[in-house]
Formats: sequence, C-alpha cells, structure tokens
Amino acid sequence: MLNEFSLRKIIHVDMDAFYASVEQLDNHDLRGKPVAVGGSEKRGVVSAASYEARKFGVKSAMSGYLARQNCPNIIFVKPRFHRYKEVSLQIRKIFLDYTDMVEPLSLDEAYLDVTFNKKGNPSATLIAREIRQRIFNEIGLTASAGISINKFVAKIASDYNKPNGQKTVNPEEVVQFLEDLEIRKFYGVGKVTADKMYKLGVFTGKDLKRKSLEFLESHFGKSGKHYYYVVRGIHNSAVKAERIPKSVGAERTFSENLSSEIFMLERLDHIARELEGRLKKSEIAGKTITLKIKYSDFTLQTRSKTLPYFVADKNLILETAKELLYQEKLENSVRLLGLSLSNLNTDIRERDKVKNVVTVQLSFEF
Repeated sequence: MLNEFSLRKIIHVDMDAFYASVEQLDNHDLRGKPVAVGGSEKRGVVSAASYEARKFGVKSAMSGYLARQNCPNIIFVKPRFHRYKEVSLQIRKIFLDYTDMVEPLSLDEAYLDVTFNKKGNPSATLIAREIRQRIFNEIGLTASAGISINKFVAKIASDYNKPNGQKTVNPEEVVQFLEDLEIRKFYGVGKVTADKMYKLGVFTGKDLKRKSLEFLESHFGKSGKHYYYVVRGIHNSAVKAERIPKSVGAERTFSENLSSEIFMLERLDHIARELEGRLKKSEIAGKTITLKIKYSDFTLQTRSKTLPYFVADKNLILETAKELLYQEKLENSVRLLGLSLSNLNTDIRERDKVKNVVTVQLSFEF
C-alpha cells in the first residue's frame, strides 16, 4: 500500500566521480588514468577518485598514503572548488529547463520533481535520459539517475547502474524493490546501523518489514519510525528548491598531531572564528555545539552540548568548545578538530508529517 504522495515523479541525478571527472575533462593527459583529487600531501585525504582509481580500491576519505599503496601509479591533483562550482551551476541550468523544483544535495547531485514539468513530458524516465544526454553533449560529463515515486527510492536507484546509467523503479515495483534490497543499501543506513540490524536478524527490506513499529522504535528511537515507513514505500519529504541546512561547521586537519590541549585551544579559536563567519553570512544561529575529534589512529569522537539559547558568536561557541574539550580525557594525539552548530533557528518551520496510508490507483505513465 502506498500513499497519496506516490503520485509524484522524482529524479535523483548523481554525477559520476564528479571532481575527478572535471579534472579529466579539463586535462586530456588525465583521461583514462587513475586520478585522485586531494590527498597528495603527507597527511592529505582523497576528496574524490576517478573510476580508474576506484578499481584499485581508492575512494573518498581515504588517506593519500593508503591510496598510493593501493595504486602506485595514481595521479594526485589539487582540488579546484571554484571550477567544480562553475560546472555545477552549468548542470543546474540544464535542470531548470525542466523544472523549478530542484533540490541540490551538493555540487554533484540533486533531486528533481518532474511531476509537473516545463516540457509537458509525462515520462520521468525519458526526462532523466534527456537530461543525462544534455549534460554529456553540452558539458562533456556523464551522470547517473534514479527515478521513482519519492526521494528515498530515487536516491537508492541512482546508484544501481553507475556510471553513466539510470534505473526506474515504477510505482507498482516499489514495495518489491525495497523488500529485496539488502539493508546496507538503504539510504541512511551506515555500517554501525547495519551491524546492529544484522544482530537483530534484519538483512533485507523484507526482514525489516516484518518488524513492528514498536520494535523498531525501541531499538532505533526516532529512526525506527522512519525505517518502518520507508520500507513500505512511504517517504513524504518533498523536493525543496531552497534546501534548509541542518548544521553549519568548520574543521582543520593538522600537519602534525597535537597532544596538548593548549595547542588545541589555539586551533579551536581559529575554527570558531571561521564558523562564526559562515553563520553570520547565512544569518543562522543554533543551540547545539558539537566538537569533532579525529585521533591519530583515525578513530572519530564527537562531543555535544545543547544551550538554552541560539548562538552565533565566536566567543560563546569557543567557551562551549573548551568545556567539551576538557569534558573527558583525550584517547590519543589528535590530527583533526572540528566545530559545528546544529539545532538551528532554520528548524522553526512546519515539518513534513506522515499522512494516513491510503491505497491509490497508479495508472499514469512513469
């Protein structure tokens, strides 16, 4: 059973290895070769890897050292975010030829609601194919797409035939598609959650669907309700042309590991100043301050505190950051520190609500 929102036609467009592909587009010598954006410095981290590099196990967030170990012939290039943003805007312009309902997730992916589109084309599948062809013809890059009745399913589908492919999950196929899906492929289910589900006997969507709402809420809290509905094809989040941020942050990776809190406080002062600038530029404030700590062994720890009032001032952020830093003993020397603000004043708005489940006739072309 699906709900009234099932009448929507959603496309998720995801560019293929975007940063690396832009570098190969601009530099013919890089084409067909294993390329990593970033990661070239001693302590660098790979931002993106070409498909030629991915064959060797190189992936984003991997250290440059490990990338070189996996792929001795890898070519590191410095990131050019101004160029990626320029290309992203060119791609966005193509999207807007079809619909104004475009919700960017990042520079290289976006949701499009084409239920009512500017071309008057009833087929979301054909629109996605046309958009991908235009991106290739006009810009020279390939994109993949997922097409379905909501953002959740479309996002999962876009990863099925990568690179340079697309997959449509028709309305009548959604429930079976989700039942057959491995739980680790559910969008938003990371390794930790997947491992927890495995221990509970949940390996596929079908297993998840057997669990009651009460069971899922008792084991996963608020997320349990989300899992209960999405596995039934119900995800009511609309495509929003102006995407509201959930958090704002800044972080720094250090050239040498830090073992003294005194040196860390100095770095946190700079990070807090950068965060303040971003907040004021966007006219955003928040209540929850989170300190991110990545240790020299790459383990990650976060510490958070929620204040009774909204803040955007550097000094107030730093004051709480100090408290969080000294909250407990550090486990090791530190290679990265970050600060973020969530529970933002942008959250004071009407939220999507789960509607009563009703059966609808899905007979329109998809």
